[in-house]
Amino acid sequence: MPFVPTAVRVPSDATVAGARDTTAARRVLLAAPRGYCAGVDRAVVAVEKALEHYGAPVYVRKEIVHNKHVVATLSERGAVFVDETDEVPEGARVVFSAHGVSPAVREAAEARNLDTIDATCPLVTKVHREAVRFARDDFDILLIGHTGHEEVEGTAGEAPEHIQIVNSPDDVDSVTVRDPDKVIWISQTTLSVDETMETVRRLRDKFPTLQDPPSDDICYATQNRQVAVKKLAPECDLVIVVGSANSSNSVRLVEVALEAGARTSYRIDRAAEIDPAWLDGVTTVGVSSGASVPEILVEDVLRYLAERGYGDVQEVRTATEDLMFSLPRELRASLEGSETAGRPERGGRRNLGIQPG
Repeated sequence: MPFVPTAVRVPSDATVAGARDTTAARRVLLAAPRGYCAGVDRAVVAVEKALEHYGAPVYVRKEIVHNKHVVATLSERGAVFVDETDEVPEGARVVFSAHGVSPAVREAAEARNLDTIDATCPLVTKVHREAVRFARDDFDILLIGHTGHEEVEGTAGEAPEHIQIVNSPDDVDSVTVRDPDKVIWISQTTLSVDETMETVRRLRDKFPTLQDPPSDDICYATQNRQVAVKKLAPECDLVIVVGSANSSNSVRLVEVALEAGARTSYRIDRAAEIDPAWLDGVTTVGVSSGASVPEILVEDVLRYLAERGYGDVQEVRTATEDLMFSLPRELRASLEGSETAGRPERGGRRNLGIQPG
């Protein structure tokens, strides 16, 4: 049974503005949207469907999404997570994670005769295509993102001779290009919108004719979760973000909360990691979760808070999401005509014991 808080209502701006009144009852401001995005849902369902259809083991290169609970749950069902394709038995089946892979990884999989299922988020695939297109046109491509992140490695691998990574605004001074009039920027999809725009501003100061990507690279879900946290954070004594340490968008939410005015903010993987001392003197707690976090983990946090007097939950909604992606084409083709071909609505949430939020 999902956790049902004492009260859930969408507050008016006036209600939110008064949330820090120390005479007010304890409450929770619950960010919406939060949790699973369409790309994560698609990737998790792809692994579940592969396990149902082919049976265990199904190998997965890297974590399918950056969340400990999801990875542990799929592991229990027979998914085997590996770092590289050379760890997969020759001729076996492997799923590429939502973060995407470089052409070199695809070639290595082909060389080992692996049956691949590409669960790359379509929004990440869009950025890959941009990189290929602009490299073909001989642009210097400035990839704003974090060195070492799987998504950045995959995108940079599309055109390594044309791409250089810019980690932060402070990196701009060291950027050099062949032709300042033929430079374009692209970005990792899970960054802080504000920090990315600051990096772009500094790049444009240095390269005035810097071109923008044809469409926004930071994904809708990352932006929506940041906007929701920005709205509630100024009225919160504490903001709790549910998400794993290697989840870029979860880590960014903590930063966004603090920058937007939250007194304190912490990231946790699960409710058991909450330090009771965080609640000392706290009237209003904000709660959100990263785009790879199942709702059941948020419910556990709400239950923990309710047991300590924070049973009044007010949802702060800034957008409604209804985007859904179809399963990877390799899996769709294999499932065609079978009883498991139909993709259940919000399947990843339900199959992981998660109630829609």
